[in-house]
Amino acid sequence: MKNPMLEAVSLLLEKLLLISNFKLFSPDAPGEDKARSSSQELSSFRRGDVLEVPRTHLTHYGIYLGDNRVAHMMPDILLALTKDKRLTQKVVSNKRLLLGVIGRVASIRVDTVDDFAYGAEILVNHLDKSLQRKALPNEEVAQRAEKLLGITPYSLLWNNCEHFVTYCRFGAGVSPQADKFCENLKIIIRDQRSVLASALLGLAAITCLGMASYTTLPAILLPFCLWMAG
Repeated sequence: MKNPMLEAVSLLLEKLLLISNFKLFSPDAPGEDKARSSSQELSSFRRGDVLEVPRTHLTHYGIYLGDNRVAHMMPDILLALTKDKRLTQKVVSNKRLLLGVIGRVASIRVDTVDDFAYGAEILVNHLDKSLQRKALPNEEVAQRAEKLLGITPYSLLWNNCEHFVTYCRFGAGVSPQADKFCENLKIIIRDQRSVLASALLGLAAITCLGMASYTTLPAILLPFCLWMAG
C-alpha cells in the first residue's frame, strides 16, 4: 500500500525540479517554431546509439533507430485528452510539453533527428563514459526502445527520458540529472538558514492571513521538519 506522505513529498520534489528548470520550456525548446536543420550527419549514427541534446538546464535523450528515426520520451498533455493520432503525432509544442509534465503523461515516440534535436548539437553515447557502465549490444538497445514505444506515465524524478535511454542502453533505468537535483535539495534542507527562512515565511503568512489552521500548521511543521532533517 502506498504511503500518502511519501507520495506527497515525491510530488512536491517533482514540482520543485520543474520550477528550477523552467527555462527548459522556453521558445528554444522543441515546439512552436519550425524545426531547424541538424548539422550532424546521419551517417555518423549507428542504430542503438544514445543521442543527447542540451537544453537550457537539462539534457534530452533518445535512442537512434536508424533511417533518420529517434525514439525518445516526450511529455504531452494531448495524450490525456484525445486519442486522435493526427494530433498527438505532431511535434510537441511548448504548452503541450509543460502541461504533460504537470499531468505526468508522456509517450515514447519516434521523430526525425531534426525534430529531436531542434537545431542543437547532438552528442553520441556520452553516457557510456559518465556512468562507467558497459553498454548492451546496439541492436538489443534499439529493440528494447522499439518494444517500449507508446504511452507511459511520466515523472521528472522517477521516469524521464534519461531513465528510458539508460534502461535501453545499460539494462537499468537511472537519471544522474534527477539524482543531482535531489543532492542539491539535501544541501538546502541541511542548511540551517532554511529553517530560519521557513519560520519567517510562516510568521509572515500568519500575520497577513491570520491564525488559521492552513497557515499555522505549515508555519510550525515546516521549520520543525527542516530542523529535524538537518
